[in-house]
Amino acid sequence: MTAQSRIAAATNGRPESPYFSEEHGMLREQIRRFVEQEVKPHGQVWEEQGFVPREVLVRMGDLGFLGIRYPAEFGGSELDTMATVVLAEELGRSTFSGFAITVLVHTDMASVHVANAGSPEQKQSHMADIVGGRKICAVAITEPGAGSDVKGIRTRARRDGDDYVINGSKIFITNGVLGDLYCVAAKTGGEGERPSRSVSMFLVEKGNPGLRVGRALDKHGWRSSDTAELFFEDCRVPASSLLGGEGQGFYAIMRNFQNERTVIGAMAMGEAQAALDLTLEWVMSRQAFGATLWDKQAIRQKLAMLQTKVEAGRQLVYHAAWLDAQGADATREVSMVKAYCGDLVNEVMHSCLQYHGGLGFMRESTIERMARDARVQAIGGGATEVMLEEVAKRMAPRVGS
Repeated sequence: MTAQSRIAAATNGRPESPYFSEEHGMLREQIRRFVEQEVKPHGQVWEEQGFVPREVLVRMGDLGFLGIRYPAEFGGSELDTMATVVLAEELGRSTFSGFAITVLVHTDMASVHVANAGSPEQKQSHMADIVGGRKICAVAITEPGAGSDVKGIRTRARRDGDDYVINGSKIFITNGVLGDLYCVAAKTGGEGERPSRSVSMFLVEKGNPGLRVGRALDKHGWRSSDTAELFFEDCRVPASSLLGGEGQGFYAIMRNFQNERTVIGAMAMGEAQAALDLTLEWVMSRQAFGATLWDKQAIRQKLAMLQTKVEAGRQLVYHAAWLDAQGADATREVSMVKAYCGDLVNEVMHSCLQYHGGLGFMRESTIERMARDARVQAIGGGATEVMLEEVAKRMAPRVGS
């Protein structure tokens, strides 16, 4: 039995998870086929050029992958949170996480602000093109002095007649260079107003006077995703650019974190599984001291424990997504997902790279790229420490409260 067939025998033939339907299974097969045929053969080129070509996203739009949960009137499929998990997990398994995050920021971190809070006019103007991949979205919240602390942003939007004038800067914005639509968080409240009531979201189109896209940032990993600085210098936008009501931005961001962090967790578990599959194939064939690495008890038991942890992480993701699909507040579970899966994928990559030996240290190896890509999973979308504080808040009442 070959290494590949042994892996297949170990992973196939089990009953489907109760969280997923036959429709979810078909979606998974379609995405996996797309990744094998249209991503893996070209991913290294995208890594070197620093972005995913626009035609790839248009192709994904044509296949229905960019509007999984959006209304049919805009070309969407009207599926559920579990379908989003399928997308994120399979994109994570591609081994090109820069590609995966390019897509997932568009589908589940940025365009959701238009879908959830956009006016009928905004939706009619943009949603069909978003779902079709013809307009790429970015979300601009993070600033040089404010990341997970959304209330601490300093970018301001001042009302001036029928317009708002935005001033400030954003950093680490995925899809920042090639994006067409930016969902921008800015302070609109006056001095002394409650911070949570002073943040608003605006839809700003590329080319709007006063919006300047800065340099493309050079990153440790996710190198096939474009990441940029944005500068707003007396950027005047019509009042109709407001997404939702004034002062509602903080709540919109917090609501979407439940979805965003579930997606990141699913992506991380897809990455971790791909790394384990890759490493299992390697250790079954790599000879050392008269036997394969798989014949070394310490190695196979370590991989078995990592597989166990990944399965636990996967089920945590599924449960959190199921809660969200039921309309429940899953902040506790989603925070656990982000903290656990973000750290776990790095633990998996560390061991998998180690078992690849010197090859794992070479830029030509897949596992080296994957290990670099995984590092940010414990940072972006809410650092592990911030997520654990969210869990801790829900474990017991605060002292003195």
